[in-house]
Amino acid sequence: NLARNNLAGCGTQTAALAFGGFVSPAVKNESEEYNGTSWTEGNNLNLARRGSSGAGTQTAGLCMLGYVPPANKAETEEYNGTSWSEQNDASTARRNTAGAGTQTAAFAAGGLTTTSVADTEEYDGTSWTAGGDLNTTRNSAYGTGTLTAGLVASGTGPANDLALTEEYNGTAWTESGDMNTARRQTSAAGSQTAALYAAGSIHGGLIANCENYDGTSWRTTASMTTAR
Repeated sequence: NLARNNLAGCGTQTAALAFGGFVSPAVKNESEEYNGTSWTEGNNLNLARRGSSGAGTQTAGLCMLGYVPPANKAETEEYNGTSWSEQNDASTARRNTAGAGTQTAAFAAGGLTTTSVADTEEYDGTSWTAGGDLNTTRNSAYGTGTLTAGLVASGTGPANDLALTEEYNGTAWTESGDMNTARRQTSAAGSQTAALYAAGSIHGGLIANCENYDGTSWRTTASMTTAR
């Protein structure tokens, strides 16, 4: 219902949740639920923000970190299918992290403080603890999978957009096969061994290109109708 950018989401194709974002000049706190056909408005986040990451399901969702100009945020909120509730903050405030998992077992990796970072933090439904660092610092990447079988690919580093892929086992990150097209600000879904990364941006414009990951390598698949 509300056009916006730099928002977060979670859930499945027939039970999804979208929240936060940015409509110039303001950050937004709106939440919307998708049932596979249409969107309906839900209750708002307590903290309007952009550049957060999401995890979980439509009835057990998680909003992690983000940005409220001029400051990065560490705030965490949980969604129960009706309303959002504030939880304990992450240790390091940042935005544009790659997050995934469930409401009680999630990770947030990389992101932007004053520069790109490699830090990973793990959330257990109550509090945050430090996890293993990414091998490559990055922000504006996307994560999918679970806390013990996680995936992060794409993003932007100190100089360039990235095609680099890393897998997480709950303790450490390992490098895997590169994407065919380096990009940032993409979106993703699936598991560590069956993931879809869709669209995004490169230096020079938006792309519609999509890629599938099988746990080892990437292959190009059908593009989206609209580059974004």
